[in-house]
Amino acid sequence: MAAMTAYLSSLLALGKRPSAFVPIAMSVAALLMVLASIAVSGVVRETDEGAVAHLWQILMAGQLPLLAFFLVKWLPRAPKAAIAPVYILGL
Repeated sequence: MAAMTAYLSSLLALGKRPSAFVPIAMSVAALLMVLASIAVSGVVRETDEGAVAHLWQILMAGQLPLLAFFLVKWLPRAPKAAIAPVYILGL
């Protein structure tokens, strides 16, 4: 149990790094932007994609270089973080 607590605290410390939480913040911002657009104007078919669609695409594509940077920088330092989903899901 102590090993699990130490592991979770190191994972939380890693999550406080900008290279870890910025992609997550970008995903949350994209989701909130789409939900706000739907709340304001509803689901409307348009002939052209609106600004919200373009911003969503930029936010989604912009995450890829940040995620690659995070993996290159932190995977060698914390290789156990890569197996966290396997451990948590019991696979």
